Amino acid sequence: MDFKDKVVLITGAAGGIGLAAARKYAAEGAKVALVDLKQDALEQAAGDMDGALLLSADVSNEDDVKDYVAKTVEAFGRIDVFVNNAGINGDFKPITDQTVDNYRKVLDINVIGVALGLKHVVAQMKKQGGGAIVNTASNGGLLGAPGMSAYVASKHAVIGINKSVALEVAGDNIRVNAVCPSGVDTQMMRSIEENATASGSENARETFESSVPLGRYAEADEIADLMLFLSSDKASFITGAYYRIDGGGGAVSV
Repeated sequence: MDFKDKVVLITGAAGGIGLAAARKYAAEGAKVALVDLKQDALEQAAGDMDGALLLSADVSNEDDVKDYVAKTVEAFGRIDVFVNNAGINGDFKPITDQTVDNYRKVLDINVIGVALGLKHVVAQMKKQGGGAIVNTASNGGLLGAPGMSAYVASKHAVIGINKSVALEVAGDNIRVNAVCPSGVDTQMMRSIEENATASGSENARETFESSVPLGRYAEADEIADLMLFLSSDKASFITGAYYRIDGGGGAVSV
């Protein structure tokens, strides 16, 4: 998977899956533009990546999205790969305790943020003659999860957007795919564990890991490897797809 001199734009790049992907693309010779909400978090995360373009932005704000796309093109001339990864899990509560504010916050980042990124990156990719996009969905986009209705709704939406946009741009030499991880050993999973514990669940990590046939969380690098494959020329006939990466969870009969 040769990304030498390819331009890769990644949102949610200051930690977790986004940072793991950034490091792997950079190691393969890519020029990386990294987007996250806070500049200081980006600077700390990207300290070992020479030449990385660091861009602070709120992905749910269209002016910020226009800005991160424009600055990437200004710096590097094009966008070959877009990893549309920024997301939050929101509050872990049953529907009777959910708030409108929590729903709006989760949907703003996870759905509006994904849609705006696609809107402006696709426009650039059409101008330059093509590109590859990987959206971060979740196994929560395929299944339910008690207490996480806002998050689950948002990730179902990401899969729907992924399918629709892939069809819209198939004739423009732009491929659009999604990854659907189960639990990944990142800070987001720590937050979900804490929320589950606060809701009365004991040994949350043990409970979550025991539900995975392979018996553990994924590592961020494992998700990043799938992202690199889907955005590489080795996946040249794959578009509109969404790939489970869930340690066998998708094979469990219900």
